[in-house]
Amino acid sequence: MLDATQALGWFDGPLAWADAVVASGYKWLLSPRGCAWMSISERLGSGMTPRAANFYAGANRWESIFGLPLRLADTARRFDSSPAWISHAGAAAALPWLAGLDRAEVHAHCVGLADSLLAGFGLEPRGNAIVSLDLGDKADRLAAAGIRSSARNGRARLAFYLHNTADDVARVLDALA
Repeated sequence: MLDATQALGWFDGPLAWADAVVASGYKWLLSPRGCAWMSISERLGSGMTPRAANFYAGANRWESIFGLPLRLADTARRFDSSPAWISHAGAAAALPWLAGLDRAEVHAHCVGLADSLLAGFGLEPRGNAIVSLDLGDKADRLAAAGIRSSARNGRARLAFYLHNTADDVARVLDALA
């Protein structure tokens, strides 16, 4: 089982090795909250029982609406549930745009900013768009400077994405100087 929520959108890694891949769309996939997807291998799916099946998981959705027994699809669609329609309308706009970007450039941009921040602290690059720093009592300085991060117990988590620039890295470094 691989939760790809923190990687899809900036990291272009192999996924086929996992029997199940899940991802929430509200982060790196630029989709509204309520979007989530799962892909399962045939090997795993053949031994699973759909527990929340409804008409959307039917072999023919519009014929599966009425009457019993519920006639599920033979494909992975048998695990589908009716989508959160409004959220998926947002995903329908975001995902084709994201898919049209050069994924190597997206990766290089995001990781480059994160590694630039690490270099500003004299740390080695990590090749990850997400940086976690042990800042002690300095962690609160980020919020005071208007920088969004997750700060807990003296650690700060910063994630760099498409909308970030070198100016954002400089703001973090200035706030913590």
